[in-house]
Amino acid sequence: MIDTSKAFSGFAVNDVQAARRFYEEILGMTVAEQYGMLQLTVANGAQVLVYPKPGHEPAGFTVLNFPVADVEAAVDELTGRGVEFLRYEGFDQDEKGVARGGGPLIAWFTDPAGNVLSVVEG
Repeated sequence: MIDTSKAFSGFAVNDVQAARRFYEEILGMTVAEQYGMLQLTVANGAQVLVYPKPGHEPAGFTVLNFPVADVEAAVDELTGRGVEFLRYEGFDQDEKGVARGGGPLIAWFTDPAGNVLSVVEG
């Protein structure tokens, strides 16, 4: 049967090398490359597969969330590294892009392929 203990998630990008630079250099993640795909190491050593897809179109939802102790500090640090934060209609977001209405503090940004990521306080 299916071994769920080894399950992993994945998402596509249009440029694997640009994604590698972003995830390693901007986000500081551990990234391995094999067979032209990336493996991002996340919580407790789990892996997220990042694979190339010609004609890639990013999903209309957040594909990866990064819990942080202080969203504002994370936003400031990432902004200093050149990351731009998204603004969505209908969300109570401050000048930095942090959503403050009804739930944990959260701010969204994209990787070079346009995939939506977030930093979320918690």
